[in-house]
Amino acid sequence: MSSPIARFAAWARRAMPTREQMGRSRWIPARVLESQLWRFTRRSVPRGVALGLLVGILLPVAQIIFAAILSFPTRANVPVAALTTFVTNPFTTPFIWAASYQVGAWLLRIDAAVAGGPIDHLFQITDLWSGIQWLTSEGKVLALGLVAVAVVAAAAGYLLTSLVWRWWIIHKRRRPYGARP
Repeated sequence: MSSPIARFAAWARRAMPTREQMGRSRWIPARVLESQLWRFTRRSVPRGVALGLLVGILLPVAQIIFAAILSFPTRANVPVAALTTFVTNPFTTPFIWAASYQVGAWLLRIDAAVAGGPIDHLFQITDLWSGIQWLTSEGKVLALGLVAVAVVAAAAGYLLTSLVWRWWIIHKRRRPYGARP
């Protein structure tokens, strides 16, 4: 029987898009296919995780395409960013949205208690509210919660991936040369 990590790795290999698959898409620019965006490095992988979580939670459609396109300016790993968007799927989305709604309601309660209501004021003086509403087609509470949850998840994903990468390298260097894992 294989371990859960081995099963996850096998699923990730099957689900992760290849350069050839992305190259066939007419929606993805050729610059995304550059080789440095497909290398697994200590900086590009955590960026890919953070970008995938951010896009996966915020955008309800075309998540892999947006993750691939945004990988170029952020120098994130394209397959990792695309794979991480799968954090939102038909099973997890209701829970993420319910938690986001609670976070949004909590933030707006705090905003109402603060003099001047800075979050509400920001929505009024900028066109940010209409942009968020266009992206989510939902109310202010859920939209604000989704943004907060996405930013926190992206930051936590970046930090956790960086720590795991560091642990893996240290563990790998301590092993005797030629020893099998």
